Amino acid sequence: MSEAAEDGVSKHTIPVIDRMMDVLCEIERKDRGLSISELTEALKLPRTTIYRILNSLQQHDIVYRDDTGSYHLGRRLLSLAAHVGVRATEFDLAALCQPYLDKLAAELGEGVKLSILDQEGILVLAAAQGKREYALTVAPGQRMPIHAGAASKLLLAYLPPEDLDYWLARPLVAFTAKTITDPKRLRSELARIRRLGWAQDKGENAPSIQAFATPVFTRSGRMLAAVSVPFLAGTQPSRMEEIRLAAIETAKAISAVIPV
Repeated sequence: MSEAAEDGVSKHTIPVIDRMMDVLCEIERKDRGLSISELTEALKLPRTTIYRILNSLQQHDIVYRDDTGSYHLGRRLLSLAAHVGVRATEFDLAALCQPYLDKLAAELGEGVKLSILDQEGILVLAAAQGKREYALTVAPGQRMPIHAGAASKLLLAYLPPEDLDYWLARPLVAFTAKTITDPKRLRSELARIRRLGWAQDKGENAPSIQAFATPVFTRSGRMLAAVSVPFLAGTQPSRMEEIRLAAIETAKAISAVIPV
């Protein structure tokens, strides 16, 4: 953009929103959060201005204040980010899939998730809550480990080799004794998942949680998303098979209505 064009754009902005974005960007840089005093010093803005901006953002769950008085980015940003994952398509993937997720959750009584892989990793794009006793709570906007869990492994399994290399070059953290942290072993697991056409989590994120994940494809055969159903460890094998088959059918039904 030329300097003249930038000047033109700047004349049509709202200063308070610019300052709000400055506050959010500053908080984003610090995992430990920032106090009002630290934000005032960093941004060279009046304390009252920072205070009023933070109060407004806190009312909308865009930021939250911890017990030490430091401000962090809030959960509302995660739910907003859940809709960013559809930007590469010409349709609202979350909206299209939601009725199918709701139906599966109602039939099984378990929580159901729809996950995608974007530039930052695994994102839960949509979810439906289960009514069954001890059903696990799921929520859109959650970020999941790139290498641990049924949906994560499934999304990796269908990547082109160069994209898979990119993600496996990152440190693979162990969350439980079941987490695969060796890239060679993980590649073997991903090849097996692709042959099967579905993935299973046997306690890779948390010892007490397992899951099945099944792929949603575009008309051209590109994997677009993963439907997954988490459930508690110790579930009877017959019930697990019921969950797996239902997830497969739901993913197939969604794939059939994908418009691209």
